[in-house]
Amino acid sequence: MSRSTRKTPIRGITTCRSERDDKQIWHRRWRAHQRTALASTPLNDEDGTLPESVKQLSDVWCMGKDGHLYWSADRQKRMARRFARRQGRGRKERKALEARLRHKFMGK
Repeated sequence: MSRSTRKTPIRGITTCRSERDDKQIWHRRWRAHQRTALASTPLNDEDGTLPESVKQLSDVWCMGKDGHLYWSADRQKRMARRFARRQGRGRKERKALEARLRHKFMGK
């Protein structure tokens, strides 16, 4: 997977790499809520176990990533150039650093 690239340059807005922990907490909360709902309804009640909506048990804006952002190739180039100017010492080193950063930005 070292050569895999993104087909669409869309990334999360914050620096959080994954929402795995937040999703695990939400699913635990949702399953516990469903277990208590199933345990409290009588067996002959057909309409008693309706699934809960996502918004009743969790808020997606409180999770690690607040959404997604389209990151165009032009913007990636500008960011890479800015970082390379700040960190690179010579012209050759800045060019190599800029190319490496652009490759990193499009990597998965």
